[in-house]
Amino acid sequence: MGTPELPMPDGLVLRPFRGVRFAVEDPAKVTSPPYDLISDAAVDALLDSHPNNVVRLILPRSPRDDSSAKSPAPHRQQEPNQTPSTTSRRPSADVEPASTQQQASAPPTPSGTGLEPRYAKARDTLRAWLDTGVLVPDDVPALYVYEQSGPNVLQRGLIGDVGLADPGQRIILPHEDVMPGPITDRLALMSTTQANLEPIFLLYNGDNGTATRLVDEVASKRRPLVSTHTEDGLRHRLWAITDPAEINAINADLHDRQALIADGHHRYATYRVLQRQEHATHRSAHREQPATTSTARPDATSEAPSSSADVEPAAQMPHPASPSEPQPSSPSENLDLDGKRPIPDVPLASRVSPTSAATGVSGEAGSGRSSGDRSTPQPVVGPWDFGLALLVDSTAYPPNLQAIHRVIPGLPLAEAVAKARGAWRVQDFDDLAQGLAALKGAAEPAFLLAGEGGTHLLTNPDPVQLARAMPPDHSDRWNSLNTSVLTEFVLPKVWGMRDDEQAVRIVHHDTDAALRLAIRTGGTAVLLRPLAVDDVLAVAAGGERVPRKSTSFGPKPRTGLVLRTFAID
Repeated sequence: MGTPELPMPDGLVLRPFRGVRFAVEDPAKVTSPPYDLISDAAVDALLDSHPNNVVRLILPRSPRDDSSAKSPAPHRQQEPNQTPSTTSRRPSADVEPASTQQQASAPPTPSGTGLEPRYAKARDTLRAWLDTGVLVPDDVPALYVYEQSGPNVLQRGLIGDVGLADPGQRIILPHEDVMPGPITDRLALMSTTQANLEPIFLLYNGDNGTATRLVDEVASKRRPLVSTHTEDGLRHRLWAITDPAEINAINADLHDRQALIADGHHRYATYRVLQRQEHATHRSAHREQPATTSTARPDATSEAPSSSADVEPAAQMPHPASPSEPQPSSPSENLDLDGKRPIPDVPLASRVSPTSAATGVSGEAGSGRSSGDRSTPQPVVGPWDFGLALLVDSTAYPPNLQAIHRVIPGLPLAEAVAKARGAWRVQDFDDLAQGLAALKGAAEPAFLLAGEGGTHLLTNPDPVQLARAMPPDHSDRWNSLNTSVLTEFVLPKVWGMRDDEQAVRIVHHDTDAALRLAIRTGGTAVLLRPLAVDDVLAVAAGGERVPRKSTSFGPKPRTGLVLRTFAID
């Protein structure tokens, strides 16, 4: 069941917000791919493309390092001799560092005086851009229709504030596990800036409903707020829906549907950790406030967190006058809320009825609190009870699901192949192209090993060894996924290692980049075919999570077209 201290959505809710947008001549030059698809070389290229590129906010650098000798962006590893890419179509150096686990051992200090002043720098940059008109908030709250189009690409969806649901409610379905390192990083950034700077990517079965029809009507008949082309060949267009009747119709259509997190698992987990953090701060402040204390918020220059004395009815949405200063905590203890341990389903009777499409969440019913107990307030809906999201109808606009490859540094290809021969059929190929062609036609599970000296296809695993390795508490569908077989059988049983951030690096999509990294590190690239969309949906609907970094859905939303700040929201 959900956490009683937190407001809970009754269904899938997409609330309008006052978007913050760049006031520049060419919006494309201030946008970027999502933060986790940007190599170090691409960070430099984006910073060179425009002085106000959004990468200054989403991947800030420490002030002492923001010079001509630019330091690596967090959670990136630059590939040598790589042509810088500023697009999301070929994030060929999207390789995780060997370890982000270490970064979760102690929370960052976003005050600007501790370990991570770069987060404070992002906050100060955001405020400066708002003060000088580089960023301008829209006048009224809106849901935004977002279209991406190009050669063989057309995707339309809605950007708005999605109500944060506990996974046990079966409203927003995660399908991948998360790691503490990226959550710690994003938590520090969000809590310091008091903003959602890029949307997560959600898919749902819209069945040509009201929301989908309205999205298509807006994109076909109305004048866009933004129309721009990025270097990947895609055109990006944005429209605002501000009519309350249309917004209510959209939410009525969405209410009983489920959404799958296609991209942004770490950010969604961070949304929920930040939500708990902010509510805990408000509850603590409330207990310390006399009952007669004024409900005014702290002055805009205050360094203290905003007080929870601002207790309002759950149906109302507070609009803080200024961002509160953060007090981030390590999220590792909260990972059970976001899929690290099973969460029981939530009976429908325990959910809270929505108060309106404008807020969409309320305090949880049946919390056991007496209405006369003034010392323990009911949950108050705040901006942190929502997260910026792009919601796409996957039936109208099927996603492009691509593979994510692995590289094991320090495991020579010859050794990897020799150990695999005891459990797999191995076919040898002279070059990568031949191996990839064979992988494409092979029955799953199958893997292509590549590195210095050729490529080798693994097929037809020993059924007895495979059955012993796969966990009996998972479904047959989960156990048949190639990433599950890799995680549970190949890595630990065949090669004697775990699928963690220390031992295994990640490369999105690009087989050539994976091969180069394997050769450079004296290791082995493990190339996979993409999972089937139906398998991912079925696993998520059954309450399971695929192994980390199993899927890469696209096209992903471009960062920087519309931002959300808590103070303006």
